[in-house]
Amino acid sequence: MVNSEVLVLNQNYEPLNVCNARRAVVLLDRGKAEVLEHGEGAIKTPSFSLPLPSVIRLIYLIRRPRPQRRLTRREIFLRDRYTCQYCGKQTRDLTIDHVVPRHRGGKHSWDNLVSACPACNRRKAGHTPAEAHMRLLHPPQAPRYASYYVCHRHAESKDNWLKFIPEWERLEHHTVRYAGE
Repeated sequence: MVNSEVLVLNQNYEPLNVCNARRAVVLLDRGKAEVLEHGEGAIKTPSFSLPLPSVIRLIYLIRRPRPQRRLTRREIFLRDRYTCQYCGKQTRDLTIDHVVPRHRGGKHSWDNLVSACPACNRRKAGHTPAEAHMRLLHPPQAPRYASYYVCHRHAESKDNWLKFIPEWERLEHHTVRYAGE
């Protein structure tokens, strides 16, 4: 029971991390957090019974830099929603395309990489989209940080967490549909 997962929210209700119930109880006992949702079960001692927390919120604001998402194939496919950025075909059979080819000075960066189906990647070859007479559906850019990624592995089984994760509704369909990557 004391190892059950607890969602920790910042003072502004932004998800910070997931900790175990033992750590959450320590934060509550020291007055550093408050309970927003209770879980199943309780911690029992000879003198009292404490319901297990499921979601806690810190009393003070933790200032920290937003984590940057790593530039990987999987993250590019997720950003592009497993869709070819030239023809719009949604598939699991995708390649990575450099919008401005590397041999022409294109960088290996978020704003120069897109998902492309093999046919479109071959058609574009070593050209720019304009030279290949192809248009991008969406200009590539670095994805915004989403607090969803702090707790996505745990949130699927915790219904009472979902209202504290604003990105969940937007990303749930996408993540469940393409969960096998």
